[in-house]
Amino acid sequence: MADAVVEFLLENLKQLLLYNSDLIFGVKGQVESLYKELSLMKAFLKDSKEKRSEYELVRELVRQIRDVAYEAEDTIDTFVVEAAMQKERSTLSRIVHAFDYPKKLRSVAKDIESIKAKVKEIYDKKMFGIEALYSSESVKKSSSSQRRKPVVEEDNVIGFDEAAKELVSRLTNIADSLEVVSVVGMGGLGKTTLAKKVYSDPAIEFHFFVRAWVYVSQEYSRKEVLMAILGCLMQPSDQTSKMNEEMIIEEICKQLNGRRYLIVLDDVWTTDAWNDLKTAFPNQNCGSRILLTTRNTDVAMLANPDTPPHHLRFLNDDESFELLSTKVFRKKSCPFELVELGRTIAKKCDGLPLAIVVIAGLLLKKDKTRDMWKKVAESVGSYVARDPKQCLDVLALSYKQLPDHLKVCFIYFGAFPEDFPIPVWKLVMLWVAEGFIQVNGQECLEDLAEEYLEDLVERNLILIAKRRANGRIKTCRVHDMLRDLCLREAAEEKFLQVIKRNIPDQTSLISYNYSHRRLCVHSHVMNFIHSKPSGPHVRSFLCFPSEETELSREHTSFIHEAFKLVRVLDIRSINISRFPVEITQLVHLRYVSIFGNFKVLPPSISKLWSLQSLVVETTSRDLDIQVDIWKMSQFRHLHTNGSSRLHGPQAKTRMDNEDPFVQGNIQTMSTISPDSCTENILARTPNLKKLGIRGKLAILMEVKKNASLFDNLAKLDNLDKLKLLNDTFPRPPSEGKLRGLPPLYKFPPHLNKLTLSDTLLDWTHMSTIAMLPNLEVLKLKVFAFRGPQWDPLDGGFRLLKYLHIGKTDLVHWKASGHHFPRLEHIVIEQCGDLVAIPQGLADVSALRTMELHHTPSAIGSARLILQQKQMQQKQQPQQFMQSNGFKLQIYPPE
Repeated sequence: MADAVVEFLLENLKQLLLYNSDLIFGVKGQVESLYKELSLMKAFLKDSKEKRSEYELVRELVRQIRDVAYEAEDTIDTFVVEAAMQKERSTLSRIVHAFDYPKKLRSVAKDIESIKAKVKEIYDKKMFGIEALYSSESVKKSSSSQRRKPVVEEDNVIGFDEAAKELVSRLTNIADSLEVVSVVGMGGLGKTTLAKKVYSDPAIEFHFFVRAWVYVSQEYSRKEVLMAILGCLMQPSDQTSKMNEEMIIEEICKQLNGRRYLIVLDDVWTTDAWNDLKTAFPNQNCGSRILLTTRNTDVAMLANPDTPPHHLRFLNDDESFELLSTKVFRKKSCPFELVELGRTIAKKCDGLPLAIVVIAGLLLKKDKTRDMWKKVAESVGSYVARDPKQCLDVLALSYKQLPDHLKVCFIYFGAFPEDFPIPVWKLVMLWVAEGFIQVNGQECLEDLAEEYLEDLVERNLILIAKRRANGRIKTCRVHDMLRDLCLREAAEEKFLQVIKRNIPDQTSLISYNYSHRRLCVHSHVMNFIHSKPSGPHVRSFLCFPSEETELSREHTSFIHEAFKLVRVLDIRSINISRFPVEITQLVHLRYVSIFGNFKVLPPSISKLWSLQSLVVETTSRDLDIQVDIWKMSQFRHLHTNGSSRLHGPQAKTRMDNEDPFVQGNIQTMSTISPDSCTENILARTPNLKKLGIRGKLAILMEVKKNASLFDNLAKLDNLDKLKLLNDTFPRPPSEGKLRGLPPLYKFPPHLNKLTLSDTLLDWTHMSTIAMLPNLEVLKLKVFAFRGPQWDPLDGGFRLLKYLHIGKTDLVHWKASGHHFPRLEHIVIEQCGDLVAIPQGLADVSALRTMELHHTPSAIGSARLILQQKQMQQKQQPQQFMQSNGFKLQIYPPE
């Protein structure tokens, strides 16, 4: 983590020197010198990365570097706050502080010199550390002695019957060419256990003439693995021990020549490992197979890009309890009085077999009483953590293999409560604000953050909770055991502290405020606030209380008083009675999320020059945003739930120069009022990707002097998501009805997703939407369209993949497959008058899912489509059946 700490500090110092050097006037030279010194430390950290696990001396040096980087960050950030306050003071106030400020200037200069001395001391020590890195090779253990094979219990294999049956079928199918079948899943899920079950299956033993099992591992030696394979095929001899790698591969190929073989490669971590080994397996078209287990999806996809791997699932509640009961009571049944507690304990292991086996081992040694089992049930995670080598250390192997930029993103998941569905849009903004996503050429930071998340998912460290209509991740979560790992690593690195209990007094709180950079409160929020916390080192404060919390007027200043250096402030879950103007003094803020009865966002927010994301939920229908975002060069995202009125730049643009108010960083404005869609505003957001408009949309569409406000959307070349939410309140709905839509050429040219609500359009106007050339997702919310019949026109919806039809009075929908040639998902919601779903949709080959919510009259037609799709599937070749299955979901279930 020291690598990330130094990296972030260097980036922040660079931004300070480039864009806000006036705030460090008087100490700029010292800051530049410190930047150079820390750059040397960064080089050492890079060089020492592979040696830290072997040398305690190097680990201690790394910890010292981290701590001195934290100290430097605190010193400079504190001075920037003081300088900003001095800058805002009136002339009279500056005179009053005429002696204070120079004193603080001298003090910070002295502190920086002290920090530089510490850096030099560490640098001198590291010279000895570098010598230690490359000396005394004889004391190092070989990689083979450090590799730990997983313990596999072949008895009591529970929950794997269907998976084993499927794998046996795939391994013994009629295809002659060599195939790789992969099993993918997170650590502790039972990949090795499943592979062992399959390997020992009588059908496998009968089918393959030659079988070999080899454990690859995270730290592997190519020669040792190849020798292990050869050892399964022939008796080792003095001659084989003298072979080099190429000779071993040649001998393996010779032994496998003309024979149908099965080779199990267990625990393959990297694509490099597969590339190292694959040349040893000849393809002789005799039905040979490779069974590969891995935690990383990219390894499986490289080994066989044509066939999806088998993703191992978690155990369900019944299977979890069965495994727990079998391990604790062996052949006996669980006593009746312990069944309920046993089910609770098993359920809290979240379907992870490794965790169940570990907790079962603990229960096996304890008294079989209700009191003891109740005690364990109340704190399953802490009991598992008591034996880290059995569980957390196994899971930690995946964490240790991560590159630095993913390590910090992964342990950040510890900030969220257990089983919390994490919105990806929010997670991405938090990662960017925290500084985890570093600039990489011209690539968008948010896009890069989503790539990081996908990488963690492919490594089976993060679980997908829900996908978006376009297939991207909408919400995600982390397994409870992996979350415990995040918290363990975070505590060791002083990265974050989770508070989920009562704070008895202020002293106990301060003790960990001093050592952690992030505070996350999960319960007893008001108790925490009343304790008057002090966190001078805290950079992030996030609240996720389980209970509803209101913050009275007199307590709104606690944030500024407690966390003067905070960058990330998420108090969305606290209802604030008034807007906390004190936060405008927190000049380091990059991310703010708040909730309350706000009608105005004051112009003083404009002082927050580092602010990137502003998330405001208000109980008011309208929100006047008086913030001058055109002066905020780092601003990227505005999220509000009300109809928010924006104001254009106050100063006039100089005609002889480039427009100084163009904000190329702004990507999200949602939701803003229709009268905010002026050229003065939208022309200055050329890179806007997501736009939400809420209010009386007739204002947006109204044509005056041959032009409308909607015309300004056509110039948004990068806009791919548009929401149009019509506000008919307080008039009768019929008065808010839109007469029509603008012509096709007035829509943003690259629009990918369109959402409409309460627009009350006639179905004839759907012809305009159908011709949008890049539209893939169409969401028609409550009464977006009205009328009894929809007849789609030919030639439209060429790229549409997702269609959502919300509450409407539609009766007859007449369509054929060619009207929606690429449609994959349909959601019909509260369409009580709809007679039937068009049977022609069964001919859309891409159609994968259909959901009906409270639409009983269309259930029969949906079932007919299901039957047709099932018939089509049976006629397909076997290798395509798994990936092209059609699913029908009906809510509520009949």
